[in-house]
Amino acid sequence: MGNVQQAVKLHSLNERIIIKLKAYWELTKSKQTFLLLITGWAGYASTGHLVTDWVTMLSLLGSLFLSISGSTVLNMYVDRDIDAKMPRTINRPLPARVLLPREALAFGSLISVIGIVWAFTLSPLVSIVVAAGLFFHAGVYTMWLKRKTPFSVIPGGVSGGMPVLAGRVLGTGSIDIVGVLLALSVLLWIPIHILTFAMRYANDYQAAKVPTFPAVYGEGKTRLVLSVSTVLAGLAMVFAVYLNGVQGYYLLASLVAVSLLIALAVFYSFFPSPRRNFLLFKAASLYMLASMLLVGLAG
Repeated sequence: MGNVQQAVKLHSLNERIIIKLKAYWELTKSKQTFLLLITGWAGYASTGHLVTDWVTMLSLLGSLFLSISGSTVLNMYVDRDIDAKMPRTINRPLPARVLLPREALAFGSLISVIGIVWAFTLSPLVSIVVAAGLFFHAGVYTMWLKRKTPFSVIPGGVSGGMPVLAGRVLGTGSIDIVGVLLALSVLLWIPIHILTFAMRYANDYQAAKVPTFPAVYGEGKTRLVLSVSTVLAGLAMVFAVYLNGVQGYYLLASLVAVSLLIALAVFYSFFPSPRRNFLLFKAASLYMLASMLLVGLAG
C-alpha cells in the first residue's frame, strides 16, 4: 500500500512539474519569439555569414532567444491584471494562477540578464542593441506607456526592430544604413500587428481600460495608419535589400512583392472591412517573413 501511495505521489509531482514547465514556455510566446529570431538571423546572414561562423550565429540566436523571451515574460508579469480582464488572455499562466507572479518575475529577469550577458560575449555593441530592445519593450512600452497612450505602439515597434539590427551589427561591427532600414521595416510592421488586434478585440481592450488607437481616434484613422505603415514597411525593406547589393531575380522578386503589398494596402483603404483588415495584416506579415528570408539568403 505504501509503495502505491508513493507511486501516486511521484506521478502527481511529475504532472505538476510538466504543467509548470509548459506554463513557463507559454510565457515566452514562442511563435512570436521565433519570428523575431528569424529577423536576427536575417540581419546576420545579410552580411555574408550564411554558411560560415555557425557557432557565432547560434550564439547570437541563443542570446536573442533568452533576451526576447525574458522581455516577453516581464511583459506578461506586468500585464497580468490586464490579461485577467480580457477573454482572449484570461487563460494565460499568470491570470489562470498556474504560476505565481514572483515565479514569472524571477524567470523573466534571469533569462533576460543571461541573454544580455551572452550577447556581450559576442560584442559590446550587440549587447547594447539587445539591451535597448529589452528596455523599450519591458520598460518604455509595458511599464510606462501602454496604459497611458495608444502611441505606446512606437516604442513597442522599436523593440521589435532590435533583433535584426543586433544580427546586422554582429556581422558588420557597426550600425549601418542597411541595419537601420531593416529595423525600421520591423518597427513599421509592429503597429500593423498591434492595431489590427486592437480593432479585432476592441471589447477586450475596453474592458481592461487599455487605450488603443481605434478607441481614441476611430477605426477610419486606424485603417489609414495601417495602410501607411504597410506601405512604409515595404519600402524600407526594399531599400534595405537594394542597398545591401541584392541584384537579379532576388531584387526583382522583392520589387514585385512590395508592389503587390502596396496595391493591397491601397485597395483595403478604399474598400475596408474587418476581414480585409485582418487579411492585410496577414499579407504584411508574410511579406516581412519572406523578405527577411530573402535578405538573409541573398546576403
